[in-house]
Amino acid sequence: MALRVAVVGAGSAGLISIKICVDEGLEPVCFESSDDIGGLWKFKDSPEPERTSIYRSLVVNTSKEMMCFSDFPMPADYPNYMHNSQLLQYFRLYAKHFDLLKYIHFQTTVRSVTPTADFSLSGQWDIVTVNRDGKEERQVFDAVLVCSGHYTQPILPLSEFPGHETFSGRCLHSWDYKDADAFRGKRVVVVGIGNSGGDIAVEISRAAEKTFLSTRQGAWVVSRMSNNGLPLDMTSITRLNNILMKLLPSNLVNWVAERSLNQKYDHRLYGLRPRHRLLDRRPLVNCDLPDQILQGALVMKPNLRAFRDSGVVFEDGTVEENIDAVVFCTGYKASFPFLPPALSGGPDKELTLYKRLFPPSLSKPTLAVMGLFQTKGPIQPIMEMQARWAVRVFSGLSRLPSEKKMLKVIECDTKRNSKSYPCPRQAALYVDYMSYLDFMAGEIGVRPNLLRLMLRDPVLWVKVAFGPCTPYQYRLTGPGQWAGARQAILTQWDRVTQPFRTRAVPEPESRSSVLFSPLLLVLGGAVITAVLISKNETVPAQILDRCKIFLKDSWFTG
Repeated sequence: MALRVAVVGAGSAGLISIKICVDEGLEPVCFESSDDIGGLWKFKDSPEPERTSIYRSLVVNTSKEMMCFSDFPMPADYPNYMHNSQLLQYFRLYAKHFDLLKYIHFQTTVRSVTPTADFSLSGQWDIVTVNRDGKEERQVFDAVLVCSGHYTQPILPLSEFPGHETFSGRCLHSWDYKDADAFRGKRVVVVGIGNSGGDIAVEISRAAEKTFLSTRQGAWVVSRMSNNGLPLDMTSITRLNNILMKLLPSNLVNWVAERSLNQKYDHRLYGLRPRHRLLDRRPLVNCDLPDQILQGALVMKPNLRAFRDSGVVFEDGTVEENIDAVVFCTGYKASFPFLPPALSGGPDKELTLYKRLFPPSLSKPTLAVMGLFQTKGPIQPIMEMQARWAVRVFSGLSRLPSEKKMLKVIECDTKRNSKSYPCPRQAALYVDYMSYLDFMAGEIGVRPNLLRLMLRDPVLWVKVAFGPCTPYQYRLTGPGQWAGARQAILTQWDRVTQPFRTRAVPEPESRSSVLFSPLLLVLGGAVITAVLISKNETVPAQILDRCKIFLKDSWFTG
């Protein structure tokens, strides 16, 4: 009989887990506490206790080609960076295409997940659920995929700031924030400069009388746009860049990258410059924050120190009076109250996970926790790969090391990350995007073999080796191979440019319609220069035509 797998949550991780279980011949049963799919990306006007909550205007920080599911490209007409409602629509298309809704039990909450009495032999789990009518049900499952997310318990650190008890203004967490209407004409302090803090500060600054953004360490700020207005992650997350980052001295790469950012706006001048180097931590992705600072609508301030009756005091001793509200964008505590307490053995009682997925203390590896990590890249491709690996471990097709070895790996990973993240909890959460993907892909047997690809399919090899590391690369070969992966890679830039094609703009006659590689431009230039020197005249039109044909037909281009 097929293994029965309990999937907790029907957000993006839950949907992909259901689909992969079906692909691998397992029987998924998904429990979703709400009445709809989408999880984090399902916007609601009012936050609900114990559930994730997003603000109305939220736009994703990773582009559609980088964050899509590996065998289901997003529609070509979707914008490269989507509003949350469009991402939710993509999930609906995905669920409908693969017929996933029939596996989901809505308005059903998982009360507890406990190992059975014979767990050391069977690896099975007792799961207690409660439906919308309050009816409790107990079932036994062969494995569990926890996909409930970790943005349900907001951290509101009011106790750290003296005077908050008598503060006359409103204090709230970003979890409570929906839009800027309530702050129109107010004086507001936003605490925290993560992606949520940056977005909320910018949005409030457009409505408030004055907005202050308080940060302990500052941040390097990058735009969603790269050169020529292309998506930043499409041009930066490549296998070539990954190799160069490992070969080149980090100080050199930091210097070059920081210099490039500061040429657009000086982070020190704007009060943004952090203590850490650019590559040490995740940058803040925000296109509008520097512009709001330039306009004076947003004022950078150091860390909050204390409250006064109607104002706040910052660490540099400056005081701002008549503050109407303080919005804390101070993160979340990962909470999984339905799991056995024995799995939470970290420094702050958080889950200890091998490769951010498997609890090493289990005698049978039949439980995995999805999405509990941080990285400099899109989240969804990693969660999809986690599900693919976990399902193969459940089926016995992939094996984990011993508990001792797993604990050693956890210790080494945390120690390595502690150079950038002094907090042990944050150090344990961080994973290097491409290295982590390739590791899991190797465990599954789907990591692209670049040498073999170069010999068999040089056109595709160029796209994989030098182009963006899109999720389709992990569907080219091995288990779960998708026949459409090659075509998806070859057409990925077409889907990037499609949403821009809303107005026909004639190209200058002197401009080629193809993208030339720097190497071929040099070679083409050398040919033309040689002709000019040898004949001491302008280049004949036929030679120019030959060069254009050569460049256009080359598999290095485009």
